[in-house]
Amino acid sequence: MSPAARGEATPRRVAMDCLARREHSAAELRRKLGDRDYSAEEITATLVALEQEGLQSDGRFAEAFARSRCRRGKGPARVRAELRERGVAEELVDSALQGLDWAAAALEARVKKFGPVIPAEFADRAKQMRFLQYRGFGSDEIRHALAGDWDQD
Repeated sequence: MSPAARGEATPRRVAMDCLARREHSAAELRRKLGDRDYSAEEITATLVALEQEGLQSDGRFAEAFARSRCRRGKGPARVRAELRERGVAEELVDSALQGLDWAAAALEARVKKFGPVIPAEFADRAKQMRFLQYRGFGSDEIRHALAGDWDQD
C-alpha cells in the first residue's frame, strides 16, 4: 500500500515542506525522501516534476548557499567542499562562487575574530593566517586580510 493510500504525506508534500523552509539540492531532497521509505521511482518522479516546475533548482540552491556561507565568513574552498557534499554539480559550484567578494569576507572574518589591529609579531600573524586558512580562504584573500591597506570605516 502506498503512503498516500495510508493517509500519509506524499513525497511531493514532504519535498515542498522542505523547500518552504529553505532551498535544498536535489541530492538532499532525495536523501530526505529516502529516509521516509518512499520508493526510488516515486522520489525520482517527484524531483523531476519539481525541477521542471522551477520549484527546485540546484543552481539556485548553490548560489543561495554560497552567499550565505560567504556572509558567515567561510572561504571559497570550504564552500566548494560543502556544496560537493550536498551533491551539487561542479559547473554549478563554479558559477555560484563567482562574483562573491571573498577578500572582503576574509577581512571581515579576521576582524570579527581578532579585532582590527594587524599583529606585528610573526606568531600572531601565523595564528590569524591559520584561522583564515581553516575557514577556506586562499593565500590571496589571507594576504589581503592581513595587509592593512584597506579602508577602515
